[in-house]
Amino acid sequence: MPSVKITTSAGNADIFYTVSTPSNDNADIKDIDRSVPTLLFIHAVYLAQEIFQRTSIGDPKVRRFNCIACDQRGHGETKNDRVRKGYGANEAAEDIAAFMKALDLPPCHVVAMSMGTIGAIAFAMNHPDSLASLFLISPLGLEEPKDVAEGREEILECWKQGFSMDPPDEEALQDACYGALQLAFSNEADSLTNALLGRTLAIGVRRWGRDNFDDYEFMTVRLLNNRKSYTTDELKRISCPVKMLHCTGDIAYPVDYTYKFAGDLKKAGVKVEVDLVPNGPHLGVVSLRSSGRAINTLLHDFVVGLSTTTTKLPPIRDAVTSPYEKDLIMAGWSKDGEAGSGSDDE
Repeated sequence: MPSVKITTSAGNADIFYTVSTPSNDNADIKDIDRSVPTLLFIHAVYLAQEIFQRTSIGDPKVRRFNCIACDQRGHGETKNDRVRKGYGANEAAEDIAAFMKALDLPPCHVVAMSMGTIGAIAFAMNHPDSLASLFLISPLGLEEPKDVAEGREEILECWKQGFSMDPPDEEALQDACYGALQLAFSNEADSLTNALLGRTLAIGVRRWGRDNFDDYEFMTVRLLNNRKSYTTDELKRISCPVKMLHCTGDIAYPVDYTYKFAGDLKKAGVKVEVDLVPNGPHLGVVSLRSSGRAINTLLHDFVVGLSTTTTKLPPIRDAVTSPYEKDLIMAGWSKDGEAGSGSDDE
């Protein structure tokens, strides 16, 4: 899989990324079709870009567009300098800007989820000409609620406890993963979430071990817990349309949290709309329920509605695969078992 080197105020990074185009499931960056919209996917905390497998990049409707996804600094297969104390929204935005510049990407429809929205919102403020729109799933535009912040601290302590002995205590590490599972999926586990967690745990043991606790803490706790709400003047710098989705099965963030941020954006003159995704967990794109399908349709229709191209979009293919499908199946995902489940993988 390809990677691209960037250097920002946060240090050096070799960003692992994937490209899928309307005609190529696993393409090279030079293969993107510049006559159709380009979507840039930015994942949530812990889990890397594979989180977009079941919906979005693995969905035939969304794959009418160029789809580019990357592993953020400190996550997945991206290699980077030690994460520095104070890494926050502006640094994450700088990483996005450097990544887009390195690949010479056109203005993108930025599709971000949960932690990914932190950098995406700052990116929209700091680099308004580089976006066509913001599509935010479970947006984190306000200060972290106290109970959620405390839960992240508990997950951090469980993770550290797992490395208090040699070899690591698998039970303690699994407790940390269980805490993340509760927050992310509302305990809605299936073969894909289990495969994602298994791969994340294996990568986490390698990159977030006792010699790299700071990286884990700065990227999975401090980046989220230390942020502050934006002022009206700051939000006024966002010039692109914004759509936000709140998944109503989210056990961590109430719907008022999303509506409050939408109100702040409207006060700043930003064109914003909110849609509710029934029953979906915080990371609704991975849901096998109808929430995943709803997100795909909302994303597709939002981008089509904003498209200014005179080129006719390619037809919806009968089926697509993603760059991660093979790895996830090897990790235990039973794609064949999803037939008739109501997912978009049918």
